[in-house]
Amino acid sequence: MTFQDKIQQGIPSQLPPKKVRNNSISHAPKRQDVLTSDEKKLALSNALRYFPKEWHSELAQEFMDELKKFGRIYMYRFMPGYEMHARPIEEYPAQSKSAAAIMLMIQNNLDPAVAQHPEELITYGGNGAVFQNWAQYLLTMKYLSEMSEEQTLHMYSGHPMGLFPSSSDAPRVIVTNGMMIPNYSKPLDWEKFNALGVTQYGQMTAGSYMYIGPQGIVHGTTITVMNAFRKKLGAGISPKGKIFLTAGLGGMSGAQPKAGNIAGCITICAEVNPSAAIKRHEQGWVDELIEDMDSLVDRIRKAKENEEVVSIAFIGNVVDVWERFDTENIFIELGSDQTSLHNPWAGGYYPAGLSLEESNEMMAENPELFKEKVQESLRRHAASINRHTAKGTYFFDYGNAFLLEASRAGGEVMAENEIDFRYPSYVQDILGPMCFDYGFGPFRWVCTSGKPEDLRKSDQIAASVLKEIMNSSPASIQQQMQDNITWIEEAEKNKLVVGSQARILYADAEGRSKIAQAFNQAISTGEISAPIVLGRDHHDVSGTDSPYRETSNIYDGSRFTADMAIQNVIGDSFRGATWVSIHNGGGVGWGEVINGGFGMVLDGSQKAENNLKSMLFYDVNNGIARRAWARNSGSLEAIQREMDRTPSLKVTLPNLVDENILKNID
Repeated sequence: MTFQDKIQQGIPSQLPPKKVRNNSISHAPKRQDVLTSDEKKLALSNALRYFPKEWHSELAQEFMDELKKFGRIYMYRFMPGYEMHARPIEEYPAQSKSAAAIMLMIQNNLDPAVAQHPEELITYGGNGAVFQNWAQYLLTMKYLSEMSEEQTLHMYSGHPMGLFPSSSDAPRVIVTNGMMIPNYSKPLDWEKFNALGVTQYGQMTAGSYMYIGPQGIVHGTTITVMNAFRKKLGAGISPKGKIFLTAGLGGMSGAQPKAGNIAGCITICAEVNPSAAIKRHEQGWVDELIEDMDSLVDRIRKAKENEEVVSIAFIGNVVDVWERFDTENIFIELGSDQTSLHNPWAGGYYPAGLSLEESNEMMAENPELFKEKVQESLRRHAASINRHTAKGTYFFDYGNAFLLEASRAGGEVMAENEIDFRYPSYVQDILGPMCFDYGFGPFRWVCTSGKPEDLRKSDQIAASVLKEIMNSSPASIQQQMQDNITWIEEAEKNKLVVGSQARILYADAEGRSKIAQAFNQAISTGEISAPIVLGRDHHDVSGTDSPYRETSNIYDGSRFTADMAIQNVIGDSFRGATWVSIHNGGGVGWGEVINGGFGMVLDGSQKAENNLKSMLFYDVNNGIARRAWARNSGSLEAIQREMDRTPSLKVTLPNLVDENILKNID
């Protein structure tokens, strides 16, 4: 059978032979055993319903063995035999070009070069899944191959519920992940219902098929680190020879050393999983690997003395690095953490004092003891950071729930008022007031031809558009414009592509719309040879309600509401998005955030141009309007500027209260 035949087949007509896991790649840790005996039988029934009855007797014990051994039923037997990677769009069997683009994006998210645990269908973050099992993948690809432009595929937490009649103006795919009744949205609930096979953690861009490898976060990390050094050092002072200490090289956090190199500092990124560190080194995302602490100390002293720009992966625990650098009096200018602390009990954070293997065994066999070890490590972690910040280190929470989980563990991370954290979220200090309030956020695109020359042309187009916009931009966004022009002009030489031919930059509503229009025109004239998929990270001005990250600089009391994210996905869906997604969970944890995303296919048509103008405008300005109503000064400026440009936009603005009036009220 050809690749196209296998896609169109879906569930195979004959039972394939059993497959064994590939031990040369990274696998998800064993999940907690949280189901009762009856619930395990329910999970088994849930899994078997994908297959003909005559297969059930053979598959039943196999799937039960998977559940007992791994904590989940992944259906390894049904992993496709073809290579998993994004192919040129013309290679996908499809009646709809949009459906073919979605198939391309799904395969990119599961590409072993991109995905963290590809055989468990997990793209990043330890549990950010595209699907729960391989039957869901096979069925989804089959449905997409059959879909017409007047059907919509509805995805329930990885499960393809089916193709439903719709219209050519409707999204081709609607994705929901983890949409739980609120009282059933605690971390242990995820363990249970995911094990039952009825929900999944889509992270942010994994479950919406818009992950583009570590590049997706390199840009945001670069912007964050550059501006953090500006805050710490002052304008015009070079970060060469200055330290940025962090942790995590799996999934998205693998972007940190590359971002540090672009920002121009010494980056030390600790990673307990040797395979993850080696993978990033082989991909060119980190310069050097060091396993010995004494060697690390010697290397960093030399790098500081010579004012080097270098990235180093330390294979070990970051807590040990913080503590050793304290006793060695090595000054750390910037500190953060990007382990997957949204998932602290299932492999997102490995405690100091235990090896990777010991941790994986303990989290499965003795989860309560493992939780104690994690919380003990977090207390040590926080205490060491406090000692460094007393010496002048600037530490910020990188939105991975570090401060939240450290506080729950009893770490000393609370401010004197015992309400706020001692350290700011990077959104509070940097991305919120500097980027999100003005509508700047992670605009992404993928060249579906797979040709580097198409990506190169798109880079040139984007840079040209940004330069033209910058000529008339207000002073308040000039720095952001210049940072992004510099970024896109240097993107190719920084070798950011892993998987699909993709790019990211930060742009506001005007920038996103004008760049997209220019792309669509280039596709129409043949300058770019195939459609482009537009998208964004959910980590943006408008798509995500996350009180400890994306909306942490909302101070009117509404940061714990999720109206914006829900309005965003609904609004995008009828303004021209090709697919939309809404998730519970993300970088800060299950039950802690609601986030939405989209994908849009540009094919050079007038319809695509109409859609992009309508949808991209709303996708950004929905969030700016909410931030303006919260009285954020940058958003008040940005939304007023947009209303002046767009007479049909009418936004409710706040009447600001004189603080003296409030002071005199009992």
